[in-house]
Amino acid sequence: MEKDKVVLTGIKPTGTLHVGNFLAAMKPIIEMSKIADRSFAFIADLHALNSVHDASKLRQSVTEIAAAYIALSLDTKKAVFFRQSDVSQVTELSALLMNVTPKGLMNRAHSYKDSTQKNIAAGLDFDVGINMGLYTYPVLMAADILLYNTDVVPVGKDQKQHVEFARDIAGAFNALYGDTFKLPEPFIKEETGILPGLDGRKMSKSYDNVIPIFDSEAELKKKIMRIQTDSKLPEEPKNPDENTIFLLYKHFAMEKQMREMREKFEKGGLGYGDAKKLLFKAINDYLSPFRDKYNELIKNPDEIFDILNEGAKRARPIAEKTIARVRKVMGL
Repeated sequence: MEKDKVVLTGIKPTGTLHVGNFLAAMKPIIEMSKIADRSFAFIADLHALNSVHDASKLRQSVTEIAAAYIALSLDTKKAVFFRQSDVSQVTELSALLMNVTPKGLMNRAHSYKDSTQKNIAAGLDFDVGINMGLYTYPVLMAADILLYNTDVVPVGKDQKQHVEFARDIAGAFNALYGDTFKLPEPFIKEETGILPGLDGRKMSKSYDNVIPIFDSEAELKKKIMRIQTDSKLPEEPKNPDENTIFLLYKHFAMEKQMREMREKFEKGGLGYGDAKKLLFKAINDYLSPFRDKYNELIKNPDEIFDILNEGAKRARPIAEKTIARVRKVMGL
């Protein structure tokens, strides 16, 4: 990635942070922020409001995610790290972008389609339980991205559509009002792909198949031993690229260890029980230093929010310039 790019990512404070969140969004922004000209990492609490209606639960989730980023070594002196709702310009830009966003685009959004399909499968009206926060989710996300003149957005493959929608909305705005917004690009680590969960499906909180980042050592081991496998015997050859254990192991093991597990699976001679133990050791060795730091941070929420507030102070002037530019070209 070129040094002079602006990089941005956000994470929604709903549920427990898991290994999929870390590999797809958190780790890339932490790494890219070290070389990017400017980087932004925000906690998307406004996005959470369409599903989280418990104020204390939302604040706790925000605290946990902020502690996680700091524990995982995000340099908050270099990266602009803040809470989405502390920069009010994002809601103004979202409202302005609504006026150039085609309704058909929202109809195609994965989050909306998934919800309607679940309703239809349950024999309900297709819009039951769907609020406008969910329906217009992609517009607010576009505002998140465009507000900071973003070039690159690290995402998992299943989140690529959000960046594509931001490009579509920016393109529609530029066509009407002139060259106002950059067209952002998604950054997807191909080796990350769609990470499998404990049951082999995509790792997702909605499937309850995740490996939380900061589980205790005992809980981590218990989760890993629950990974579903086929009935092949240890001596039988196995395809590592279709094996949940290996697909997780390769992100945490050393290169030599990864090659050894691949070879043993392909030739036969490695049972799933032993492979799970190797996976547990690799993940635990990687995460345990971060876990200790996280457990200390979470005891001091005031310190965490001081860091977020400082980040918001740095984000607002940039947001204000974007809003001033947008208001001017729209005649406001």
